[in-house]
Amino acid sequence: MITFYLMAALFLLATILLGLIRVLRGPGSGDRMLAAQLFGTTGVTILLLLSMTLETPALVDVALVFALLAVVAAVAFVRQHGLPEPSGTPVHQRKNDQKTESDDDR
Repeated sequence: MITFYLMAALFLLATILLGLIRVLRGPGSGDRMLAAQLFGTTGVTILLLLSMTLETPALVDVALVFALLAVVAAVAFVRQHGLPEPSGTPVHQRKNDQKTESDDDR
């Protein structure tokens, strides 16, 4: 079973390398962010596999910290770049209302 865990960890490491290509060549910042999220989730999985293989429970704590950091990175990306709001949402309606009020002031 240890061999299976190590082989799975090596396979996941290969997926991280493929994700690195996407980070370097990605056409958009969204693609790059998803590849970075791949790093986070795959890194957590690799740490959990190594924890079971090496019988080191401290690696589970490290994996939890990495998972939290991946969430913080995703939130920071969304706050920096924002997500497009679909038309008809209250955010767009408020902006349109503000534009018409400023037009009335002229």
